[in-house]
Amino acid sequence: MPSDATGLLPALLVVAHVVLGSIAIILISARRRPSTAIAWMLTIIFIPYIGAIAFFLVGLSRLPKRRREKQHEVSRAILDRTEGLDRVSHRDEWPEWLGSSVRLNENLGALPMVGGNRAELIDDYEGAIAAMVADIDTAEQYVHVEFFILTLDATTEPFFAALERATARGVTVRVLSDHLMSILYPPRKETLGRLAAMGAEWHGMLPLRPWKGQWQRPDLRNHRKLVVVDGRVGHTGSQNMIQSNYGKKKSIARGLHWHEVMVRLEGPVVRELDAVFVTDWYSETDELLPLDTSPVVLGDDPALLDAQVLPSGPSFENDNNLKLYTTLIHKAERQVSITSPYFVPDEAIQLAIITAASRGLLVELYVSEIGDQFFVYHAQRSYYEDLLRAGVRIYLYQAPTVLHSKHFTIDDDVAIVGSSNMDIRSFSLNMEVSVMVHGAEFVQRMRAIEASYRAESRELHLDEWVRRPWGEKARDSIARLTSSLQ
Repeated sequence: MPSDATGLLPALLVVAHVVLGSIAIILISARRRPSTAIAWMLTIIFIPYIGAIAFFLVGLSRLPKRRREKQHEVSRAILDRTEGLDRVSHRDEWPEWLGSSVRLNENLGALPMVGGNRAELIDDYEGAIAAMVADIDTAEQYVHVEFFILTLDATTEPFFAALERATARGVTVRVLSDHLMSILYPPRKETLGRLAAMGAEWHGMLPLRPWKGQWQRPDLRNHRKLVVVDGRVGHTGSQNMIQSNYGKKKSIARGLHWHEVMVRLEGPVVRELDAVFVTDWYSETDELLPLDTSPVVLGDDPALLDAQVLPSGPSFENDNNLKLYTTLIHKAERQVSITSPYFVPDEAIQLAIITAASRGLLVELYVSEIGDQFFVYHAQRSYYEDLLRAGVRIYLYQAPTVLHSKHFTIDDDVAIVGSSNMDIRSFSLNMEVSVMVHGAEFVQRMRAIEASYRAESRELHLDEWVRRPWGEKARDSIARLTSSLQ
């Protein structure tokens, strides 16, 4: 190579680095948290080409335009559709602060608070599946199934058998599961084969098939879990449709199993849960199923509850669950109890929790003593010291159980249960669904579940935590840096 060309190459590389950095500043800074933008900028500056490739693969946190347009289309249809959908059962019993939170939720997710509901909490893994099976066996028109992970195994066989019986009766069975998870969690062939053989219609959510024009950031996933039967009864919560050890060799070797909470719903709120399924079905198939527009009639049973569904994820313009959760924690007047297997909070949530504890509220956090994801496990531990110093009580659910439930309670009035963790991924990258329920009796039942966690946990104390080995502290701090690369 001529000497002038040899001298030109380093200069061209420098120019390319400068141009790349300038483009990155514009792309990364637009509508992104400063901490996240800084983390990406440092990655690209110090690992210029690998960092840039990583950003274009996993740094763009919005779904393709057509998917977002479909979300807007269904949201508009939901808001215009039903007489009496915003009627509630116990408006006079709401705490003063709940009305504005309900309005926020409706503005974000297009689904109002509605009355006339029953809600049953189920914190038994196989019991939750049995409850879904019993409801599917009553189906006359349709069964809608949506799970982040859906596999055929010994634990889930009764669920698939119930779907099989439903299709044999002429019931329409529609099934969605995350496309990537269906590949990563075998047996894919047997699972999809069973659905096809029974006549159920299955589609993978957020497929990664660039040769078919189906592509988005690979780690934007649909994390929702729900079952709806005839629009009468619905199930949602934290549990995937898979055996409780997830079939992982490492988990089986460690004796791990997952503990979950699901909520079984009856009443008008079920049609709101089904609207989430209808939206996802439309996104994957271009088929817009009819929305239930029959008038809402509330019963006069005083035990009926007000409930509101909150869908969230990158198909919306806002971090819906982040905004609602932060608002509720700031509104709390007596107690906040949070259960989240993966706790890597956004700055706003962390500040809200610390502020609540500093206001003198009882603030509890239930997490697992052990983790199944290395970086998430160590990242979440890096937040414990600030929480403990503020007075937050942290309970570590003891091994070998992974506490995978996702819920929290505010005072004695309001509970949230669903698929969303208290972490940056659930706030910004995953499509999630939660249900907000108002009702003292329901909150009491949730508090009983939280009490059962305490009985199976050990409380973490500040003096113990600050004395942990330096090696652990280093791993926690390094893992925390990765949480900002969203």
